[in-house]
Amino acid sequence: MTTPVTTGRRRLLAVPAVLALALTAACSNSSSDGGGGGGGSAAALTGDCAKYQAYAGHSGTKVSMYASILSPESDSLEKSWAEFTNCTGIKIVYEGSNDFESQLPVRVAGGNAPDLAIIPQPGLLAQMVKSGKVVKPPQQTVENENKWSPVWKQYGSVNGTFYAAPMSANMKSLVWYSPKAFKAAGYEVPKTWADLVALSDKIARAGGETKPWCGGIGSGTATGWPATDWLEEIVLGSYGGDVYDQWINHQVKFSDEKITTAMQTLAGWMQNPAWVNGGIGDVKTIATTTFQDAGAPILSNKCAMLQQASFYRAQWPKGTSIGPDGDVFAFQLPAVNPQVHSPVEGGGEFLTAFSDRPEVQAVQNYLSTSEWASSRVKVSPGWVSANQGVDKSLYTDPIDKLSAESLTDPAATFRFDASDLMPAAVGSGAEWKALTAWFAEGQSVQKTASDIDAAWPQ
Repeated sequence: MTTPVTTGRRRLLAVPAVLALALTAACSNSSSDGGGGGGGSAAALTGDCAKYQAYAGHSGTKVSMYASILSPESDSLEKSWAEFTNCTGIKIVYEGSNDFESQLPVRVAGGNAPDLAIIPQPGLLAQMVKSGKVVKPPQQTVENENKWSPVWKQYGSVNGTFYAAPMSANMKSLVWYSPKAFKAAGYEVPKTWADLVALSDKIARAGGETKPWCGGIGSGTATGWPATDWLEEIVLGSYGGDVYDQWINHQVKFSDEKITTAMQTLAGWMQNPAWVNGGIGDVKTIATTTFQDAGAPILSNKCAMLQQASFYRAQWPKGTSIGPDGDVFAFQLPAVNPQVHSPVEGGGEFLTAFSDRPEVQAVQNYLSTSEWASSRVKVSPGWVSANQGVDKSLYTDPIDKLSAESLTDPAATFRFDASDLMPAAVGSGAEWKALTAWFAEGQSVQKTASDIDAAWPQ
């Protein structure tokens, strides 16, 4: 599951009244343009606000947005559109929730859908489209997709019809560690899966209070999604893209020998009592530890490594040095099978509309541009866009650079997050539940696999 969520509600960005008045005076905001989704004519925007002319004409309106992104990441999200809001007068009322995946269908079915939702799972997008409540994007948003690789448009489409513009891309296949701790202990970053296993054994045999791995799969009603990522990394890194694709389509079932073997590999890794859960507890604590808190023991040298996505960068405490010689950094998870070249699992988020009001379409159009993506990059370390219009020099964070290199490597074996592509009843339902039970209760691989297969829509 791709969603970077953190504890607590997200905060709306407050604009001091004096500043707001000054910006309103400097930036008239009523002119219309096809790029903004319609609106009445009025005075042209001027000064720094002139670049938002295409979205003008809707001053004093509100657009509600719902997502799973929580503070601190949501803080930078709101900063990324603050100037747009000040200049156009369109207020984006953002709400983040740890229960997004379960609550969005409830709200849509109950007639309380948000104007916009940021959906990280194409499977959930398909479920929402099936409800008949999703509105197709305006023409300008469709045209803006030319700045993305065609495959991303496919992920935002259902049965060949485009519904949701991609917003972000993230690199899943990372292992976080402390370069300072590695250097002090004489450890080297592993280049192969065999090296990774050998390093884990070495750390475990060294004794002391440091264990090789820490982890957590807690995430509110989305609990279990990090475990799906671990399994996906192993499936992709063991068998390559073809088997991975067949698994997504249920041509290869969870009970297939290939997938149960991958689960056994995962058990030997993240359910190994000698290897986990450093600084937190035993294997079962992985199910009760939030993914946000899982990496904290790295900073106190209680655990050596955490497998998590690029967006985990936002979870490190303020002041943490991130880089090749810093308090923390990351390396790419090696392939289980050396015959699979550079397996890279990625995820993303897609902006989905439940309203076609002009101000809603204006927001859709803006958030699908490379200009917005660039503004987000500037204020969001740990956030990467696959929008080809973004100047790569804007990425100043070393993790962002590492992620961008892996996500754009033409020789990599790249695949989108499998659980996000599976039907929502499976990928963001039965699989989360079954894998959580597997960690929390120690149920068998066979039962875990059969429980997930049984949820597949007929």
